[in-house]
Amino acid sequence: MKKCIVVSDSFKGTLSSLDICAAARRVIPECFPGCEAVTIPVADGGEGTVDCFIEAMGASPVTVEVTGVLGTPVAARYARLGGLAVVEMAAAAGLPLAGSTRSPGRATTFGVGELIAHAVRAGCTTVLLGLGGSATNDGGCGCAAALGVRFTDAGGKSFVPVGATLDRIAHIDASAVRERLHGVRVIAMCDITNPMHGHSGAACIFAPQKGADEAAVRELDRQLRALDETFRRELNASVAMLPGAGAAGAFGAGCVALLGAELRRGIEVVLDVVGFDALLTDADLVITGEGRIDAQSTHGKVVGGVARRAHARGVPVFAIVGDVGDDAYGAYDVGVSAIFSINRLAVPRDEAKARSHIDYTHTLDDLLRCIRAAEQFKR
Repeated sequence: MKKCIVVSDSFKGTLSSLDICAAARRVIPECFPGCEAVTIPVADGGEGTVDCFIEAMGASPVTVEVTGVLGTPVAARYARLGGLAVVEMAAAAGLPLAGSTRSPGRATTFGVGELIAHAVRAGCTTVLLGLGGSATNDGGCGCAAALGVRFTDAGGKSFVPVGATLDRIAHIDASAVRERLHGVRVIAMCDITNPMHGHSGAACIFAPQKGADEAAVRELDRQLRALDETFRRELNASVAMLPGAGAAGAFGAGCVALLGAELRRGIEVVLDVVGFDALLTDADLVITGEGRIDAQSTHGKVVGGVARRAHARGVPVFAIVGDVGDDAYGAYDVGVSAIFSINRLAVPRDEAKARSHIDYTHTLDDLLRCIRAAEQFKR
């Protein structure tokens, strides 16, 4: 084997994509001296996206003090490379920032807009906005307000809407943001296809993990329905059913309606930016993975995106993962050649997490030894 590409998602809460790439750079040359190990740390728009771009492309980290998810100032970081900015909404509006005070009805994305504004003032003309890990349910209105969108109530008073006050919006003036973002391409990255509202929408599916009880979920969903109607009336924007509209508390819908953004699968954007297709030209093998592979892995996730592209160019793809769901084997239909779990011992989850680094390393080593033996057998 002369060239192996490792492009894996993180194992959430266990192994980062950077950890996995470091292990691959160490193990691959041991089994295949002279093999080119190309490691690409990736994320699909959620936590870790900025770090991956900094590592993969040498982008510069930029730290800015912005409004936090509950109004308290926070230091948030984005990545900048020439005219490209990579903004991770979780840096300013992520669930961990809410701490024990989880309240999606009060949470705001205002700080995310401040990050984008900072990047635009610095001369960035393309903004990749990662949608994932949010504590919010404001439809991206806070972000839009920070960028100049003016929301007013029935009395003509301007305010910054949050998840609990979306139905107060009587008028939207987006002229200032159109001027500010003129010539700027905003691409919102997400890995889900949920609509803006309804039984599979932002509130019903994701608000419970943000601290909402059943009554709060119903109210948040009602608020998003009201926002949808306002988007239609004020902006002539029908965005509720766009795949990914429900991402990050319906931030996906707001990105399109309020910022004129494109809504794309995060992994597809990342693979384009890092030039993955060109790297595949003379590759012998691609190794990908994630913490759990299941039916969802083929729909907008890292494993599915990587496998489709590699398979189209005849490059085999091995997935090294944590857990393997019973419904995981549809991954073979999109180009995965084989699946390997790092769970080597029947131990409790906490113990398995503690030993995940060494288990990943050993699993990768075993896989490479198998390939090496197969090559020898062919001779």
